[in-house]
Amino acid sequence: MSLIKLIDFKSLGDERGDLVAIENNKSIPFEIKRVYYVFKTQKGVARGFHAHKELKQIAICVSGNCKFIMDDGKVKESFVLDNPQKGLYIDKMQWHEMHDFSDDCVLLVLANDIYDETDYIRDYSDFIKMVN
Repeated sequence: MSLIKLIDFKSLGDERGDLVAIENNKSIPFEIKRVYYVFKTQKGVARGFHAHKELKQIAICVSGNCKFIMDDGKVKESFVLDNPQKGLYIDKMQWHEMHDFSDDCVLLVLANDIYDETDYIRDYSDFIKMVN
């Protein structure tokens, strides 16, 4: 079973351009309680390096691209997210890292809950202990 779970978003494009609408519990499998985006990531900088005990997220590169490494403690997979019509589902208890950001990368993230530092697992060895 692959750790890379993509959600396809329908584009409502015409001669004026493209539009993607995202709706709670319809185009994504949860209610959105937090939205954030990452941009202007410098060359050689990687982000992420954590998992969440409960939080679920959808990552969308609305511009540019970046590489994700997903890890469930047993399997690691990498994937380049580069299409604004695709969302990468990041489930709870999945270690994730983002690498190789393009200069124009804007990574939008939709989360099913508000920020809670106690939900983060920031030490990989702690993560491995928790999943085993």
